Amino acid sequence: MTGDIAAGGPLPAAARQWLARRRQDAGLRPYVVYIAAALIFGLFAVILRDDGFLTASNLLNIGRQAAPIAVMAVGMTFALASAEIDLSVGSVTALSSLVAAEMVGDYGFAAGAAAALAVGAVIGLVNGVITVKVRIPSFLVTLGMLGIVSGIARNMNNLQSLPIRNDAFLAVFGAGSLGPVSSLLIWTVVVGLAGHLVLHQLRWGRHVLSVGADRSAAAALGINTARIRITALMTSAAAASFAGVLLAGRLAIGRHDLGENLLLTVIAAVVIGGTNLFGGRASVAGAVVGSVVMAMLNNGLILMGLRVADQLIARGVIIILAVALSMREQKEA
Repeated sequence: MTGDIAAGGPLPAAARQWLARRRQDAGLRPYVVYIAAALIFGLFAVILRDDGFLTASNLLNIGRQAAPIAVMAVGMTFALASAEIDLSVGSVTALSSLVAAEMVGDYGFAAGAAAALAVGAVIGLVNGVITVKVRIPSFLVTLGMLGIVSGIARNMNNLQSLPIRNDAFLAVFGAGSLGPVSSLLIWTVVVGLAGHLVLHQLRWGRHVLSVGADRSAAAALGINTARIRITALMTSAAAASFAGVLLAGRLAIGRHDLGENLLLTVIAAVVIGGTNLFGGRASVAGAVVGSVVMAMLNNGLILMGLRVADQLIARGVIIILAVALSMREQKEA
């Protein structure tokens, strides 16, 4: 290869792809989400300066809204990085909130959270096994699982909310704080740091990126691609379950539709945060910042008086633009 380069000959395909990725990583692209966050914050700070956007209570509210989105986004990052997708996260969040509410009353706050996480891990395992062993695309498997889990959640308590009266659970997972810092923000930082370290410092995280970039090449290197894909989907579902625990702790209830409307927001947060929809490139930190961006957008649009329908339109436009950018980058690579 050195001789070809020195002689001005053509580069091998692998080298061309590597150089293309390096060009994509150069410049401002890795920082787009951070620039967007600063611009959106500045714009709303000016436009909504008389509507309370910059008040401490509103900024804290933005952080609380971003927390469950960020936790789900961290899990979704691993699914997308492995070139899979999990459309069932919203329904998993709702079911997990009900499981946590049901268990915490009888067995305590730790058992409630553990049971909810176990539910998510099992659902993710089923998603992964069907995707890998039956060879059905993950978006179809998880779309079907969305309906199944939603039905289970609605049957679990006959569409009735389950109140949570365990003070320890509420303090640890939502309503409490450490000094002036909400427990929701603490959990967001913990999950974000853990996800970042796993993705970039552990072998499993590097294997996830390798499988997403080129599954055949990863298999040729001896990576168990089936196991990586299954565990990536398990990570996504488990993170959605933990988001359900946080929502239940914040609102003091478990409910059949809690978090079901967050799917589009989560996908948008992950993609604008720098994760490629088609695998091989991911950023946990970008996903967390993307979640803050989406929470700011929702908050700002509400303060501006826009209806829920208009907010859905805005999220849809963001997703389309993000997907178009991902496809453009894939073609360039």
